[in-house]
Amino acid sequence: MDLKKVKAPLSSVTYNRNEVDAPTENIYEAISAISRRAEQINTDIRKELIDKLEEFATYNDSLEEVFENKEQIEVSKFYERLPKPHALAVQEWLEGKIHHRNTSEEDAS
Repeated sequence: MDLKKVKAPLSSVTYNRNEVDAPTENIYEAISAISRRAEQINTDIRKELIDKLEEFATYNDSLEEVFENKEQIEVSKFYERLPKPHALAVQEWLEGKIHHRNTSEEDAS
């Protein structure tokens, strides 16, 4: 996922309930699928952030010296300005990018 090209809103937005539950016809299933995807996005973003911060890390044996690393600060600011994972997941859901299947229907067959 290219985080620079994401079109998800940065603040709270009210969505049409009918649009959200249209793929599943059940708002609870839709929210469940969106929340699972938000957890995946959050894990991916967190891993990516930690990897980037590790590139600029400086290790000291002295606890008294604290160095301010401008690269780490810039990377952190970039990730702070990103839309929240739940907003990204909702945007993907509304665009039809999340695959969803009802396992209870498959078990009945």
